[in-house]
Amino acid sequence: MNMISQPALFVSHGAPTFAIEPGVSGAQLAALGHQLDRPRAIVVVSPHWITHGNVKVTGARRPETIHDFGGFDSKLYEIHYPVVGDPALAQRIVTLLTEAGWSAGIDPQRGLDHGAWVPLLHLYPNAEIPVLQVSMPSDLDERKAYALGQALAPLSDEGVLVIGSGSLTHNLYEFRARTSAEAAYAREFTEWVRAAVQQGDVTKVVNALERAPHAQRAHPTTEHFLPLPVALGAARDTRRATVLDGGITHGVLAMESYLFGRDLTLGDEVAP
Repeated sequence: MNMISQPALFVSHGAPTFAIEPGVSGAQLAALGHQLDRPRAIVVVSPHWITHGNVKVTGARRPETIHDFGGFDSKLYEIHYPVVGDPALAQRIVTLLTEAGWSAGIDPQRGLDHGAWVPLLHLYPNAEIPVLQVSMPSDLDERKAYALGQALAPLSDEGVLVIGSGSLTHNLYEFRARTSAEAAYAREFTEWVRAAVQQGDVTKVVNALERAPHAQRAHPTTEHFLPLPVALGAARDTRRATVLDGGITHGVLAMESYLFGRDLTLGDEVAP
């Protein structure tokens, strides 16, 4: 059976409260889910699963919903994303990673962290598509993240949607300050990266933490940026991209997402 080639998606998953406070970004992901050709499976790379030594792939038939956060609204801990896994696809991913030079294996117990299930609540709320996760190795940097995405790129032609789930800006110290005013640096960093994405300039995007304005403040640590070069590497076509401008929440968290390989119009009703 011929599979419809899938694009690749980078999504900013924001704070865990994004699950119950969808805002503009949630509406955009919902609209996107209606426009995309239905994938046969979804593979998510999230900074909330970092492994030492090798790359891991979830192999559970029914991955649990992991509530890997504390101090938030009790309603969040009652949410479950009852999706199935795909052990055969997990083995296929291990093969692809191994062939690309990565040390990889299957974790048969691991569930889905909030970097996976929170955005999927909006993108595919019915939880009808199998979902797997691929871990980020602890020594990952921007160039290795792009290479990791490239290793996963063949999945596109097999009907699998690869998602890098992170955050376009992620300064937790300033997030915890709970300011409501939008920080100018977050907007400037976001606009720089957006321009590079729209230009199809892979080198600029991958090297954004070295070249973009306010990069160190936008990402005091790199783990939430790395899913972007993963998604970029997984894309078959980086010349076309759809920008999902979700605005900036909590003053400092840019909720911008990018769909690589498709040029879609989501409609005025989901504009920020």
